[in-house]
Amino acid sequence: MSQTLKTKVLIIGAGTGGYVAGIRCGQLGLDTVLVDGGDGLGGTCLNVGCIPSKAIIHAANKFETVAKAADGGTLGITASKPAVDLSKTVEWKNGIVKKLNGGVAALLKKAKVKVIKGWAEFSDAKTCTVKTDDGDITISAEHVILATGSEPVELPFLKFGGDVISSTEALSLDKVPNKLVVVGGGYIGLELGIAFRKLGAEVTVVEMAERILPLYDKALTDPVTKWLEKHGVKLLLGAKAGGFEKGKLNVTTKDGEAIQLAADKALVTVGRKPRTQGWGLENMGVAMAGPFVKIDDRCATSMKNVWAIGDLTGEPMLAHKGSAQGEIVAEIIAGHDKRFDPVTIAAVCFTEPEIVSAGLGPQDVEGRDDVLQSVFPLMAIGRALAIEAGEDGGFVRVIASKTDHRLLGVQAVGQHVSELSNSFAQMLEMGAVLEDVAGTIHVHPTLGEAFHEASLRALGHAIHI
Repeated sequence: MSQTLKTKVLIIGAGTGGYVAGIRCGQLGLDTVLVDGGDGLGGTCLNVGCIPSKAIIHAANKFETVAKAADGGTLGITASKPAVDLSKTVEWKNGIVKKLNGGVAALLKKAKVKVIKGWAEFSDAKTCTVKTDDGDITISAEHVILATGSEPVELPFLKFGGDVISSTEALSLDKVPNKLVVVGGGYIGLELGIAFRKLGAEVTVVEMAERILPLYDKALTDPVTKWLEKHGVKLLLGAKAGGFEKGKLNVTTKDGEAIQLAADKALVTVGRKPRTQGWGLENMGVAMAGPFVKIDDRCATSMKNVWAIGDLTGEPMLAHKGSAQGEIVAEIIAGHDKRFDPVTIAAVCFTEPEIVSAGLGPQDVEGRDDVLQSVFPLMAIGRALAIEAGEDGGFVRVIASKTDHRLLGVQAVGQHVSELSNSFAQMLEMGAVLEDVAGTIHVHPTLGEAFHEASLRALGHAIHI
């Protein structure tokens, strides 16, 4: 049975951009319909991305700790040899996802947002038909917010299916593969590859670039490379993956040698692409910027009252960017004067060790003589040593203007440094200078003291080095 709805705001996609936009629209008293046709409330991040991957990483870390205790002991602690039932780990992970799904649903209900489960297809810029289990629903809206997100890139010679998997399938395996080949040495592949190595898999990483995590500077990625090498992860850099058949992945090495890698699973993580197909984008008349929907600093598309947020709009393809854009668009629709113009959007790699980057990096200021750069090692921080986080080459680095000491960028690599990311972003967003960080009394003992000391060092008077 078909239905027809009219609404003030129609949101397509229930990921971290879409559901946040819906909640904010509801808070502002806007009649809002949210269409969820993808991974479920919370989108990729909550269901098959950020949250479940960090849960698996956490479980892998706990397993590794017990394994160390069984292998001769650690910190005076010994234990019996551990075992992992990955199906139960995944069941625990799924429980977390389910709980958060319920939380998002409750928040949307509280905000009086109507949620429709189904796949939408637009016939024009303001009208779509949603195919649901109960029949088609045609929705027309005054404002449309596109938040369809992104999906894993599939290689034509390594199509997903069977033992060729994306990150989505990797997070739901029922057992740890004996041999795992990861195609792509970016943050998604390395996060999962490291987790499975800790769980006992033999892991090989095949990366076309000459080093892992090529978007980050070498100083940040070196500690990760050292961890991989120390823990027996085989790195094939400058290599090209080929087809996969009968449990073997064809690879052409940097030297041009054709080899085959035995693998129970081939995990393909060569990037993500905006989800632009299958929902009628071509009928909406919006301008594109390459594969992405083109927007201005208000997240407005070229079509009046059609807005786009999140991964659909380009790099950086990060959940917290989409959420921030969703809030801003809701407020603009409600009549507020808003712009999306952040100083920085910090990024984190949950590798071993972790990497944080906010603002400009060394590659962005290369050759400039008007900047200061200062690095402070975590091995000189008491808290880092006390939690075994000071021996892997970790550090905090600040980049600032020579003339006025304005912070331009902050980076860190080390265990648990992801928790420093908000402090880095906050200081940059507020336009802080080195003296602001140096003049803030940092709590002892914490890893944040390294940010303080790096700023002091840039000013010429670090205390603990």
